[in-house]
Amino acid sequence: MIGLLPLALGLAAPPALAPQAAPPSPAPVAPYGAPIPLAEAQRLLDRALAAARAKGFRMAVAVVEPDGNLVAFARLDDTQYASTMIAQGKAATAARFRRTTAVFAQGLANGPGALSLPGVIAVAGGRPITANGRIVGAIGVSGGTAAQDDAIAAEALGETP
Repeated sequence: MIGLLPLALGLAAPPALAPQAAPPSPAPVAPYGAPIPLAEAQRLLDRALAAARAKGFRMAVAVVEPDGNLVAFARLDDTQYASTMIAQGKAATAARFRRTTAVFAQGLANGPGALSLPGVIAVAGGRPITANGRIVGAIGVSGGTAAQDDAIAAEALGETP
C-alpha cells in the first residue's frame, strides 16, 4: 500500500524530457577600466550642455566613475531641482549595470522586475562611457522627456540615440 501512495498522490516520476537546446549566451559586456579623468568628464558635460542649450532644453548632466560616484555635474538655469538627483541616478545605473538605462525602461514592458533592482533608474538618459573597449564611467541626463534626455546623452558621446 505504501508503494502505491506516490502514484495516488500524483507524484510518479515524470516522463523523460527531450533534450532542450541551451539558451543563447548573453552578449559579452565591456570590462571596467580606470575611471574617466576629470578633464574628459568636463568635456562631455560641456558637449551635453551645449546640445541642450541649442535645443532650448533645461537639463542637468552628471558624469560618474564606473562605481557610480560623481566626477562632474552641472545643470542649466531653471532646470527642475529633481533632475539633479535623477541625472546622477541615471549615470550611476548605466555605470554599475554596464548598459543604458533605456534597456531597463524597455524591460518594464515585460514586467516590473527592473523596479526590484536596487539603485536602478529605469528611464532612458543614462549611457555608459567607453574608452579602449572598457567602461570608464557613464553620463546621465535629466530635464526633458526620456527620449530628449537620451538624445542629449548620445550626442555628448557622439552616438546615435
